[in-house]
Amino acid sequence: MKTILIIEDEPEMRRNLATILRLEKYHPVSAENGRTGVEAALREKPDLILCDVMMPELDGYGVLRELRADKTTEATPFIFLTAKGEKPDIRSGMNLGADDYLTKPVAKAELLAAIASRLRRAEQTTVPAFDPDFSSAAPLERAFGLTPRVAETLLWLAQGKTNGDIATILGISESTVKKHVLEIFGTLNVETRTAACLIAVEALSGN
Repeated sequence: MKTILIIEDEPEMRRNLATILRLEKYHPVSAENGRTGVEAALREKPDLILCDVMMPELDGYGVLRELRADKTTEATPFIFLTAKGEKPDIRSGMNLGADDYLTKPVAKAELLAAIASRLRRAEQTTVPAFDPDFSSAAPLERAFGLTPRVAETLLWLAQGKTNGDIATILGISESTVKKHVLEIFGTLNVETRTAACLIAVEALSGN
């Protein structure tokens, strides 16, 4: 049974989410603010985290920063739940390493689909021998002769982001992202995102 940590300061929302997850055979664990959320994440090692953004003690961005800085939770799927849906907020969360961003009130079907998708992606293995540094796209520019923006697209592609995610993060249209991805395929002489990701991860690992 997959454990899902809910970090949410509104009691009713917290209870509702826990009930939905329990009925879907997940094991929900709840925390009422960001600080207790970080403690619960480090203690429980959940399979996925649902986290509100605006909270007392420590906001959602602070929670994500702390968990991404800890080796035991750096790869835990993380979904923001928030009433704020403006693009700059989405970009902030994705840049910090969030896996998804759902605007409240979120429909049950949308929530469960996002959880299932992120859990499935987490189970797909990234090559463990690699230790990529995702802090800069510069190594990809140098290795493959890419323009800075195409290299940034490949950097986020290598982290499992969708075209929509990348468009939001970089502040460009999804059609532009698609053009960049096609250019990446041509430059790397590959036909799939997975193959491109593996080559990028290898370059970012210095292997």
